[in-house]
Amino acid sequence: MPETQTQESKRRYPFAFWICGCTEIFERMSFYLGRSLILVFVAATVATGGLGLSDITAAKMQSNLTAFSYLFALLGGFIVDRWIPPRVSTPIGMLIIAAGYFCGSIANSAGMVYVMIFCVAFGLGLFKTGPMVGRIVKKEDLKSAYSIRYSLVNIGALVGPLLVGVLYTQTFAHGDVLGFRPCFRLASIVILAGCVWFTVGMHLKGGEAGKKPFKAEKTEEELAREAAQKAANKEVKLTLNSNEKKRIGAIILVSAFQIVFWLFWYLAYLPAYYHWGTAMNWKVGSFTIPQTWFDACNALFCIISGPITAALWHKLESRPQGDMSIYKKLGIGIAFLGCGYIYFAIIDAVRGNSTPSCLWLIIFLVFLTLGEMFFSPLGSAFIAEYSPSRVMGVMMAVWSLGMFFAAKLYANVYAFAFGGKFSFVHACIGVAIVAFACTIVLFIMDKPLRSLVENKDENVEA
Repeated sequence: MPETQTQESKRRYPFAFWICGCTEIFERMSFYLGRSLILVFVAATVATGGLGLSDITAAKMQSNLTAFSYLFALLGGFIVDRWIPPRVSTPIGMLIIAAGYFCGSIANSAGMVYVMIFCVAFGLGLFKTGPMVGRIVKKEDLKSAYSIRYSLVNIGALVGPLLVGVLYTQTFAHGDVLGFRPCFRLASIVILAGCVWFTVGMHLKGGEAGKKPFKAEKTEEELAREAAQKAANKEVKLTLNSNEKKRIGAIILVSAFQIVFWLFWYLAYLPAYYHWGTAMNWKVGSFTIPQTWFDACNALFCIISGPITAALWHKLESRPQGDMSIYKKLGIGIAFLGCGYIYFAIIDAVRGNSTPSCLWLIIFLVFLTLGEMFFSPLGSAFIAEYSPSRVMGVMMAVWSLGMFFAAKLYANVYAFAFGGKFSFVHACIGVAIVAFACTIVLFIMDKPLRSLVENKDENVEA
């Protein structure tokens, strides 16, 4: 029985939103189970159940999995915009991902690992729950919805790294043989469980969400243009008008700044592991804290801050002067990263020859997480609000393309900045200066950038 208008008004987010959001818990959990294993599985000796290849090979494989997962999103976006609805492409993608992780579980050579990487990356390209949220949630709730979604995503990102370290070293290990292969199979099972959850959930409670390619999920503006064309007895055909072209340009510009953001975000992990791995004391009492918990702690902070930032966006939108622009928010996000690197420089400068507790990294993680919450979910909401329906999947993939470039570049930037040419303090300050410069540019360019998406002169045309 359909819900009454009163019942629907009490629910800020439709049930289909929660189906999509919780599906991403399964996807991220399986991804981090598999991704985290590559570094150790490929480089571990054959006697311990690994492939016995070099750590450089392992690092390149993990980098390729991360990078090409974002690159294939562009191909998947093109497919879902035009031909296959996201409600169909998503479970297909999840089945391909499951097949990939199973290949990892039987891999005895680098070739089979590359098959796994291809399957997982291509499957993720078809996985389109994120863009679906943009057509499920009301326009005024997009920013908060994507913040809540980000918390759900990070539940999987938290559980995956926490589980994998225990599972392959203890639970699934037999003697000297570590439990790599059962972990890959578990990743396959987890994504299959997510596929069942998504398929059954959308069938029972998804309504019409995701049943059509994105080009058929028209916005109110596009519907008004079609109505105007019909009224003028013209052929009903939507092409990109000047407003939509400007909005696409704005999305591309924002995505370009994302390269800088994620480049510095990924880069932050390398000093945390390499420099602070020896320059800090990782023991608290008699317990040695695993360095992989640095990743898990970031995910935990994202889970906590998601509802908080969602409430903040609603509060800002209710102000008499209205909400702060997306460009200023993104600038603040990059500035938080810059503050984190300044913090790195300060603790290294004042520590002298001492090894401070690794718990001091928690403050850096606060900066890292705040930057992430001001940047990543808001960028997705921005694209969902302003992208023309005909290129919705591709525009979301353009956002992901920034992560691809960042993932491919950050190791080289680390080698340049932290490879010995500069002191650690000077390298951190240099990164911070670039981050603050990007913030200044975004604030200075706020007005002309807003004009790209706020121009209403050609919203309706015959």
